[in-house]
Amino acid sequence: MMYPTAKEFPVKKIVAIGPESTGKSNLCAGLAAHYNTLWCPEYARSYLMEYGKDYTYEDLLTIAKGQIASEDRYHLQAQTAARPLLFIDTDMYVMKVWCEFVFNRCPAFILDTIASRKYDLYLLCNTDLPWAPDDLREYPDLKTRETLFGIYRSQLIDQQIPWVEIRGQGPARLQAAIQAVDQLLSA
Repeated sequence: MMYPTAKEFPVKKIVAIGPESTGKSNLCAGLAAHYNTLWCPEYARSYLMEYGKDYTYEDLLTIAKGQIASEDRYHLQAQTAARPLLFIDTDMYVMKVWCEFVFNRCPAFILDTIASRKYDLYLLCNTDLPWAPDDLREYPDLKTRETLFGIYRSQLIDQQIPWVEIRGQGPARLQAAIQAVDQLLSA
């Protein structure tokens, strides 16, 4: 019997996106624990903690490239460990929205990466969680968070990858995501 090599082992990539403080990191960690697999944290958090939150347009390109490199490392780890799922906190749609919302423009690298990378499912995290203060977060008001949620929703509507809106508090939120992942796996 032939076994697939790490580069041949298929790994479904599931991305959590949405505005700040919508539980993306907790959701990815919970899903990874539930499915006994890996998750890729948001690179921007470590970058901003190291360099400060007074970022520039050029910093966002650096963050985008760091996110891709981090995702690729976790993807290879998942392949090597024969884990069929990888949960990803943030992708280039988040970077695109961030660039356009703050700077009214977006680097071609981010747009090209959106067009070329393939994922299996998006989990769009709703703003129904209470705001959790954090030194790196910028938009505590619900109106801005809802505006950003609408932008993310529009991005997903205009692309081909399946997506599910994730709502609810605590275990109900995780259960909604598990249901979406189970549906993907049974298709």
